[in-house]
Amino acid sequence: MEEMTSCSFNRPLFQQEDKRGVTYRIPALLYVPTTRTFLAFAEKRSTSRDEDALHLVLRRGVRTGHSWEPMKPLMEATLPGHRTMNPCPVWERKNGLVYLFFICVRGHVTECQQIVSGRNAARLCFICSQDSGCSWSEVRDLTEEVIGPDVAHWATFAVGPGHGIQLQSGRLVIPAYTYYIPYWFFCFRFLYKARPHSLMIYSDDLGATWHHGRLIKPTVTVECQVAEVTSRAGQPVLYCSARTPNRCRAEALSTDHGECFQSPALNQQLCEPPHGCQGSVVSFQPLEIPSGHQDPAGKDVPTVQQSPLLGSSWRPQRGAGTLSESWLLYSHPTSKKRRVNLGIYLNQSPLEAACWSRPWILHCGPCGYSDLAALEKEGLFGCLFECGAKQECEQIAFRLFTDREILSHVRGDCTSSDRNSEPAQS
Repeated sequence: MEEMTSCSFNRPLFQQEDKRGVTYRIPALLYVPTTRTFLAFAEKRSTSRDEDALHLVLRRGVRTGHSWEPMKPLMEATLPGHRTMNPCPVWERKNGLVYLFFICVRGHVTECQQIVSGRNAARLCFICSQDSGCSWSEVRDLTEEVIGPDVAHWATFAVGPGHGIQLQSGRLVIPAYTYYIPYWFFCFRFLYKARPHSLMIYSDDLGATWHHGRLIKPTVTVECQVAEVTSRAGQPVLYCSARTPNRCRAEALSTDHGECFQSPALNQQLCEPPHGCQGSVVSFQPLEIPSGHQDPAGKDVPTVQQSPLLGSSWRPQRGAGTLSESWLLYSHPTSKKRRVNLGIYLNQSPLEAACWSRPWILHCGPCGYSDLAALEKEGLFGCLFECGAKQECEQIAFRLFTDREILSHVRGDCTSSDRNSEPAQS
């Protein structure tokens, strides 16, 4: 097959079979560089409702995004009497393993029922593959190992959805969230106190054992994704982007590889529709910096830069400028009113405030959850996202695009909270 550098159109991978019947939702995307293979995951549901999830499905594709294998049900990722939800894959580069995390929820118990009753019905599980998704191991239930007695305070929880990451240190990080019940009153819990908070599940021994970090507080945060950013000073920082009900995105930073995060900051530049929506974020090192690039604010570079997210000063290398060695890419619906017009945002200075570009509209119309994958050293990116003509659950489509396309569409502009920004359309 002839290789191409960009897939200039949206390719449907999972198609709704009937408006009131079988539907595919909750995309997760992973790129395995050793075999140059995309792994596209989704939930198969008997209807579009969360409680009607059945099991996970997978399609494997080549790097070009033009050729995909037929859909395969992942029956290894199941527990008896449970439905499987929230695919969250991560690639472990040393041993070449793909870990696929997910939750298994008992019967048709809804998330709302768990929150109201305070009785968790979810299990934390994973399967792994040594051959880029061709075959999979048996399921492993990590609930007791990772959560243990803390589950008494977790009304419910979930991972992802979307990809996890491996840090430069080797740590594997799986984003997650829980509805936490902080107080007890004799034999009764203050159920109305259950509040959602994001957190990380991680492994420091290449996946042999797993643990969970601290809750991201005090802001209410739900589904999240993380990306590791390296400043010009060489300091690794873990960036977290989280869904909120506050009509804008929450951002938080960790300097200890995700064990704990500083207090989240709400970013008014990144809007959320009513009730919010999941979004995706990836970091990457730019292959080239556009000529004539300057500080987004157009100012001289200070000796000491203030990072509002970090809440403290940090000193970059002398003469380094404000550009980071790592940039961020973010995908999310761009409307404040409803889930429409999926946008791609670029941030060339992740540790600075007000540095997100205007969105490049990848899909006009209804859209929902999405997941990004960066093809390191190739200048390519993949996006797997929910979309449709009338409803967001009509299909899950794939799009491959280049770094040059991103720069040409966002024009390197940074958004500002005091001006209107017209998104660039594909």
